[in-house]
Amino acid sequence: MLTSPTKMLSTAISSPEDMKTAAMKMPINLRGSVLVKGGYSPNDANDFFYSRENCAWINGERIDNPNTYGTGCTLSSSIASNMAKGYTLLESVKLAKAYITGALEAKLNLGKGSGPLDHCYIIGEYPTPY
Repeated sequence: MLTSPTKMLSTAISSPEDMKTAAMKMPINLRGSVLVKGGYSPNDANDFFYSRENCAWINGERIDNPNTYGTGCTLSSSIASNMAKGYTLLESVKLAKAYITGALEAKLNLGKGSGPLDHCYIIGEYPTPY
């Protein structure tokens, strides 16, 4: 069950249809766009994006990795960075989701407990402009 949208809307969210309904209700109160994360689903990591202009499922596979510390902060800063590059909000969300997926798939294992993502997995993937 997703906790943040559940608390905001005072309703349980335990299915993809519940995620979609919650996403469509939240902008009424928040006057903005919403990304309902599905990372807590046991079978997949599908997210639902909703704005006045678009709504879309952003599918993702569930990655077995206990090192998820910082995923929320990384996702939001990746979205903002992509928007600063000129991508639309929906494109930015999709690119950020792909970045998070790659960072989780790299399975960096530092220290004890829930460690950080591998933010450097992508270095060398793209040529630098200088």
